[in-house]
Amino acid sequence: MAGVVRSFRRGHRFVVPSAARTMRNVEIKARVRDASRLRQLAAELSGSAGHKLVMRDTFFSSASGRLKLREQTGAPNQLIFYDRPDTAGPKLSDFCYAAVGDDVAALRDTLGRALGVRGDVQKTRLLFMVDQTRVHVDSVAGLGDFMELEVKLREDQTLEQGQAVAEALMKQLEVEPTDLIDCAYVDMLEKQSGQADGQA
Repeated sequence: MAGVVRSFRRGHRFVVPSAARTMRNVEIKARVRDASRLRQLAAELSGSAGHKLVMRDTFFSSASGRLKLREQTGAPNQLIFYDRPDTAGPKLSDFCYAAVGDDVAALRDTLGRALGVRGDVQKTRLLFMVDQTRVHVDSVAGLGDFMELEVKLREDQTLEQGQAVAEALMKQLEVEPTDLIDCAYVDMLEKQSGQADGQA
């Protein structure tokens, strides 16, 4: 049964489930050269126009992996922890998440005070479902256009089978190996900020 935790603001609450949901994905992330062409291909493969999501991900310092609070329109807000290697190409991501209520400001403030904030990532995402795979076409503030594949592994599927699914979709979506990136958006923003500071 979900527990209810009162925020610092009187009358507001957020809900924390008793157990987070743990899952496994095989993922890739890549730069996008032609977002219009990618949206067209993803629409053809999914048979849909996609689902638009406007997101703000606040990343917090953590001893391992990455911890983020996701605020979004078009889907429930979530607290997400994930751990994946920083390598280009298909890779395994172990993650868990918990749904949170609409008043996320108090939770963001509490986590920020306790752990420290790494950074904010704001993006507009077009989500397409192709069988067991989420195809993301992202426009990221300060960075540009990117795509992600998240192959949701079934319990009976191996990492190698998930990688095969991801690699086949890469070809269908015309993603070149040279377009693959090996880090998260927040890492790219941190690097960009560090370069700007060095030039100041």
